[in-house]
Amino acid sequence: MARTIAIEGSSFSDARGGMKFFNSFNMKEVVRFYEIFPASTDIIRGWQGHQKEKKWFYCHTGSFVIQVVAIGTDPTPLNSKAQPERFELKGDIPLILEVPAGMATAFKAVTEGSKLMVFSNFTVEESTKDDFRYALETWDAQW
Repeated sequence: MARTIAIEGSSFSDARGGMKFFNSFNMKEVVRFYEIFPASTDIIRGWQGHQKEKKWFYCHTGSFVIQVVAIGTDPTPLNSKAQPERFELKGDIPLILEVPAGMATAFKAVTEGSKLMVFSNFTVEESTKDDFRYALETWDAQW
């Protein structure tokens, strides 16, 4: 099974200002993107899994904790004893988290006003047909 990959970016600044960039992020597979900005840091979004869809997560403002766990090729029955892998994305550190197909994710903002960009290789219609939802208690995630 494919593994979650951290794609490191870089930053540059001079008298004109600054920028963050991801020259190693190949966007050929991306067909859509959206931004998530939670109402509060108390909200946990997830678990949502996809057998075929691949996603990339980028926090450009604030910070998020993202939990990732394998659901495999058969989303039921699940291995509820599997330990989610924990990642923290921060707006001031250029990093994209690539989550391959066969995984479920859950995430929450750590700081108020956080914003998360999510890129997908599926259209909304394709994603809806490959969408598996699980109760937050399914896996023991450390927030």
